Amino acid sequence: MPGDSVFIRDATEDDLAAIQLIYAHHVNHGLASFEEIPPDLAEISRRRDVAREHDLPYLVAEQEGAVRGFAYASPFRDRTAYRYTVEDSVYVAPDALGGGVGSALLSAVIEHCTERGFRQMIAVIGDTANQASIGLHAKHGFVHAGEMPAVGFKFGRWVDSVRMQRALGEGDKTLPE
Repeated sequence: MPGDSVFIRDATEDDLAAIQLIYAHHVNHGLASFEEIPPDLAEISRRRDVAREHDLPYLVAEQEGAVRGFAYASPFRDRTAYRYTVEDSVYVAPDALGGGVGSALLSAVIEHCTERGFRQMIAVIGDTANQASIGLHAKHGFVHAGEMPAVGFKFGRWVDSVRMQRALGEGDKTLPE
C-alpha cells in the first residue's frame, strides 16, 4: 500500500471497529500505548465522543476504502490553565506503517487544532526506542521536551516516556483570543 493516496476524514460510527482493531494491535504488541488490555468498542466510541465534545479532531486515514490508521487530539490536562494545549495520538495499521499514513494523519490533526485556536501540542511517546514516532513528530516540527525514565511497566520491563512539543499558530508569541 505504500504509494497509494491517503484520504483523511472524520471518523464515523462505522469506522470504530477498524479503529479498535488497529489500537488493540498496538496495545497487545507495542509500547506506543501504556494500556495493557485493549479497550472494547464502547470505550473507543466514548473516547471519540470526548474528542467531539471538546471540538477536537478524531480522524481516520483511508486507502482503497479501508481504514489504515486513526489519530486524534485530546485535552492535555483538565485544569483551565492548560486550555490552549492538546495532546496528539496517532496509530497506524501494522501493514501500513512507513507508507505516509501517520504523516498524513498528524498533519491533519495539527491543522485542525491550529484552526481551533490551540497554541501548543504535546506528544507523549512510549519508549525512547520508538524512533518511528519520534521521527514522525520531529518531521512535523516537534522538539524534544523531556524524558521520563521507567514510568511504565509493560511486557516485563520498565519503559520510558518521551515528551515532544510544538507550537501551533502563534504559539506563545501572542496572547490567545
